Amino acid sequence: MRTCSLLLLVAFIALAESFHGRHHMRDKRELLVRAKRRWVLSTIEIQEEDPGPFPKEISKMFNDQTIKEEFFYRITGTGVTEEPLGVFEINAATGTVFALKSIDRESHKFFHIKFDVLSKLSGQKIDKELAFDIEIKDINDNAPTFLPPKMEVKVKENLEEGTTIVNLKAEDKDQRKTNNSKFTFSLISQDPNEPKIELTQVDEVAFLTFKGCFDYDKVKKYDVIVQAKDHGEPSLSSQAFVTLNIIDTNNHAPTFRQKKYQGEVLEMITKNDILRIAVDDRDAPNTAGWRAKYIFMKGNEERNYQIETDPVTNEGILSIIKGKDFERTELTYLLVEVENEEPLTLCKDNKLVGASELPPRDIVNITMKVIDVNDAPVYEKDTFHMYLKEEEPSGKEIFTPKIKDVDSDVTKVRHVLLEDQGKWVTIDAKTGTITSAKMMDRESELVDENGVYKIVIGAIDDGEPPATGSCTVLIHLKDVNDNKPLLATNGAILCGNKAKKVMVTATDNDAPPFSGPFAFSLGDDDKTVTQRWKLDPSYGEQAGLISQTQLPYDNYSVPLLIQDQQGEITSETMVVMVCDCGEGVVCKPKDPVTSSLGKAGIGLLFLGLLLLLLLLFVLVCQCKGKDMVMVQDDGNQTLIKYNQEGGGSACQAEPTLLLTPTRMVAVNNGHKTNTIKTSEISNEVVKDTDLYNSRVVDMINVTSGSQQPRNTFTSSGPARYNTWNVNRTNTGQGSSSMYQRSVSLRSNQHIADHIDRRLYTIYGNQLDEAGYPPHEYAYEGLGSKSPSLDQLSVSNQGEI
Repeated sequence: MRTCSLLLLVAFIALAESFHGRHHMRDKRELLVRAKRRWVLSTIEIQEEDPGPFPKEISKMFNDQTIKEEFFYRITGTGVTEEPLGVFEINAATGTVFALKSIDRESHKFFHIKFDVLSKLSGQKIDKELAFDIEIKDINDNAPTFLPPKMEVKVKENLEEGTTIVNLKAEDKDQRKTNNSKFTFSLISQDPNEPKIELTQVDEVAFLTFKGCFDYDKVKKYDVIVQAKDHGEPSLSSQAFVTLNIIDTNNHAPTFRQKKYQGEVLEMITKNDILRIAVDDRDAPNTAGWRAKYIFMKGNEERNYQIETDPVTNEGILSIIKGKDFERTELTYLLVEVENEEPLTLCKDNKLVGASELPPRDIVNITMKVIDVNDAPVYEKDTFHMYLKEEEPSGKEIFTPKIKDVDSDVTKVRHVLLEDQGKWVTIDAKTGTITSAKMMDRESELVDENGVYKIVIGAIDDGEPPATGSCTVLIHLKDVNDNKPLLATNGAILCGNKAKKVMVTATDNDAPPFSGPFAFSLGDDDKTVTQRWKLDPSYGEQAGLISQTQLPYDNYSVPLLIQDQQGEITSETMVVMVCDCGEGVVCKPKDPVTSSLGKAGIGLLFLGLLLLLLLLFVLVCQCKGKDMVMVQDDGNQTLIKYNQEGGGSACQAEPTLLLTPTRMVAVNNGHKTNTIKTSEISNEVVKDTDLYNSRVVDMINVTSGSQQPRNTFTSSGPARYNTWNVNRTNTGQGSSSMYQRSVSLRSNQHIADHIDRRLYTIYGNQLDEAGYPPHEYAYEGLGSKSPSLDQLSVSNQGEI
């Protein structure tokens, strides 16, 4: 039993290994199997301008991976999804590719198209994307084109034979390096036929040359036609039209109209345009071959003459540029040739002749006669230099010139001064001796910067007409120490906020060694000056003036002594302005005067405001609790206080009737001031006042009907009932205090009686206006004679 089990186990293992081996071999064999796919990958050729019909099948796509599932084909790229669009398409089911229209190769030579096969179920690519190319096969549909097709060329008539006249270039848009794009030039015609024009081709360029020579006088324009023909089937060609415009050159030599000319000139003068020489030339005017050039061949060895060409007439203009001396030459013979600016060229027997065969240049003879004139005296030199010392006394003989005259006796020559700005010299008319007439100052403005004074003298002979010769005498003045050193400027600015030093510059009109460098020193031994200032450096053209202390901003006068090299001393004063320059180099302007409050001023201002608030608080407290009866205003009568000069407070403290006996009250009526004691007020007057006040209250009660007086007694005694209210009325012209009556009284008494009683009460008890009692200033006469106003009732019956 155990043996059978063991055998079964071995058999099972062997079977399993056998199965595993076959499966592994199959997998390996399946990996090595190559899948065959057939794609159309080669380049497809399509003929250009194919006439169709369209759509036209050009290829068919196939892929062997499509047998497993349903699929469709798709193409993309140029001609399909890229410009130009609508050229190719594919049948999605069969893979057939169609061309939809004809194609111009010169517009698009090549198409690159991508090919895909996709699953209909998933839309995914079944196989890798591949591509194919479509190339357009060229046909001969373009003729060679000249660039440009028409040309105009200027050709000089003196060009040598074989010279290239013009270059012609053409191009063909067909496929390069094919017969369709290759072409040949040919000369179709020329008019006129002479000289013979030839054509030479190099690649795509044609060169036009000629044999013989052009003649502007015979033919001025040539018309040439050139053709370019390609080698395609069928052959195409085009033509170029060339116009040759002949330019005239110098092929005619200039000739003189006359062979001889004569002229005359005064000796020793210069003059322009003394003679004109005319020529003829058959070349085109105003060209290089027409303009003449005149050349002296003989007679002008000393260069006395000059000949130029008139640009308009082409004549030769003869001028004298250097005077001729009659004593040496009386007649002058000039030999002049003429040629053109451009070299002469000649065409003979349809060929240009060489330079040796050209005819000689034309020649003219000119005879110039020199007329004798009076020659001027001539000084030995044109310029004489004399040396003197400045400030020498007048009367010193300076110079005696030497002269000669070929026409006259020198003893008959008269000498004059032609230039002497300062009138510093005199001249002897016979001998020409120059003598000083004044002392000469080297520092004068008439002397130049080199210390030279200029004199021009002249010698006049006795000839007809008189002739004058001249020369220049330069007097060099030697300097002496006749000038003191001075300050270049007497003022300076010292920026006290930045520096302590200012430079002082001295000048001296004398020349070395009578001027600087200078020695500077303070010119005052005052301790104030020496304590404030010092000099460093103190020798040279400039000195440094240094402030030794911090100086207040102000102007300071500094005395200075300046000494030159010869010991000449000058006392000068330098005004130094010490100021604040800020960031610049000049004084800042002073700030305008302004007022400002400091901390103490601000504190006082606040203290004053607090006191004012405290005073207002006290007044409010005094007014608080005071009952003031506001009765209806009748508006009938008003009392005006005329001596009131300012506004008063709208709310006034009510004076107390029971006062301390020792308290004094000041009364001001505008003219005098009286002082009374309140203790002197009679108690009876007070009682009468109280009685009067009570009556007034009763009158108010009767009049108003509804108004009830308040308590007329307080804890301290009887309370005063105020029947007057003080109001201020402000106008445009000023302000005044007006006492407006505020109590409406029903009474048969006259207004005058009521006022008298009220004034008596107020004055006796010092009520309302204790410091300023009412006062009757003057009696102005009787009242109106009309009694109607006196009998008016005080009240208006209570109506408002």
